[in-house]
Amino acid sequence: MIRRSPLLALAATLPLLVTGCGSAPQPSPPTGVDGLRIPTPSADPDDFVEGIDNPFLPLEPGSRWVYETGGVDPETITVTVTDDTRVVQGVKTTVVRDVVRDSDGAVVEETFDWFAQDAAGNVWYFGEDTTEYDDRGRPDRSGSWEAGVDGARAGLAMPAEPRVGDGYQQEAAPGRAEDRAEVLSVDESLNVAFDSYTDVLQTEDTTPLEPGLVERKYYAPGVGLVLEETVLGGSERAELVAYEGG
Repeated sequence: MIRRSPLLALAATLPLLVTGCGSAPQPSPPTGVDGLRIPTPSADPDDFVEGIDNPFLPLEPGSRWVYETGGVDPETITVTVTDDTRVVQGVKTTVVRDVVRDSDGAVVEETFDWFAQDAAGNVWYFGEDTTEYDDRGRPDRSGSWEAGVDGARAGLAMPAEPRVGDGYQQEAAPGRAEDRAEVLSVDESLNVAFDSYTDVLQTEDTTPLEPGLVERKYYAPGVGLVLEETVLGGSERAELVAYEGG
């Protein structure tokens, strides 16, 4: 869901990425998300339900997460599940607002993400309306995409029951957003600024648009994303410092 990594979603023949830390990205087929076509070329609205209660990505309206980064140019990322909805490909999605501010409080990025959960509990990602601002405040919306527009398709944000080895494409907007994930662990213990967690889901996230970048993300059950760190191609880290459930 965190936009900047900077800082957190099918054709069955589409190659997915399964890579280890430090290895060059290599295409491989899906590795265990049974019965799903990821990304999906056309979502069936009848397959989706109201609300999103996946334990690793709970998106109840009113929920709010705050993350902080360290380093030379620290940032604060605030993620809020809004009461708004948006219909994408006939599916009513939940709108999540993500705002990144620099150390002076200026907004450097603002994103509205669109998620929906299917009847099996899988959370799908239908696109984003994102705006980045340069040092002079000039907006750039080139990273925006919407499933069903210009060849983009809905990707999988979170499986209903993640298993080690599962691989899936989170974003499917060619040339704009092509994030991919692999489940590395489902039983991590983790301490972050806000709290301590067990049974944490760990994923490795990559994108062919930045082949030298590898990130690790950690999701706590009942909370969602609690930590994101770059392990190859950078040294960024965003850690949960505040959380309020909806």
